[in-house]
Amino acid sequence: MTCAAAATCLASFAVAGTAAAQAYPNKPVTLIVPAAAGGPTDTVARLIAESMTKTFGQTVVVENVGGAGGTIGMAKVARAAPDGYTIAVWHIAQATAPALYDGLKYDVVSDFDHLGRITDVPMTLVSKAGLPPKDIAEIVAWMKANQSKATYGHAGIGSASHLCMLILMKELGIKMEGVGYRGTGPAMNDLISGTFDVMCDQTTNTTGHIKDGRIKGYAVTTKAKVSSVPELPTFDSGTLPGFEVSAWHALWAPKGLPKDVTDKLVAALKVALKDPKVLERFAGLGTEPVAEAQVSPEALKGYLESEVKRWDAVIKAAGVKASN
Repeated sequence: MTCAAAATCLASFAVAGTAAAQAYPNKPVTLIVPAAAGGPTDTVARLIAESMTKTFGQTVVVENVGGAGGTIGMAKVARAAPDGYTIAVWHIAQATAPALYDGLKYDVVSDFDHLGRITDVPMTLVSKAGLPPKDIAEIVAWMKANQSKATYGHAGIGSASHLCMLILMKELGIKMEGVGYRGTGPAMNDLISGTFDVMCDQTTNTTGHIKDGRIKGYAVTTKAKVSSVPELPTFDSGTLPGFEVSAWHALWAPKGLPKDVTDKLVAALKVALKDPKVLERFAGLGTEPVAEAQVSPEALKGYLESEVKRWDAVIKAAGVKASN
């Protein structure tokens, strides 16, 4: 082959490579939510998926893969081809899994590409509508008085709703009976029907039900009051000074994405977090997007590593373990 011919071939390959890079995505993208449909993370994921669908011109299909505190769904993501056609929206449970699960089938840091944070969702302490307490002081007194006779629901060991109650019980010096579900969607259905007493759940899942009177709201877990439920005080304002928990959400993919695919996914996520519909829905749910500087692979990886260390100490102190 002559030099000229070789150069022509190389140029052709370069053009083909560029075309291939521009082709992503050329088919539907699967966005895995490692929790049941109808829960708070599912709500966040579907809003992001709808916006990304518009950006990509390809459907972003949400697939719920619940169970085992999200580890089943995230294991599926870790095993998927690193081509950008399988991504995931998950939350704080990504940081708690190493402490909760022995023999975890993936490394939460090294087996994923970390694309960017999405939103930090406040938590709310809520109860079934028929529970007697009327405010935060009364519900705290009620929980202390009933302790093991009182029941709380959660979305599975290691879920945000479970962790919130673990910390709350630790701060109050009590132990209540937990009832686990495959996601806060089904847990909320049972709280509404009165199957158990209380739950600490994300505002994305509680706000509408509080407003409609299906459940009672008592307090938010952030240090600032939440605009969607302004009537609720913060724990920090007097009942439990310093108490603060939020369920942060982020976007992940299998380890090894091509850089151009990573760039397109991060760019689409940034567009979603400025989408007026997403902003409006987030506001109605008591949350807002994180600062744009946190919507990056580097920022998410660093934050995840710090959260793994934080929750490792909390979970080990509680003596909690889960099976996957």
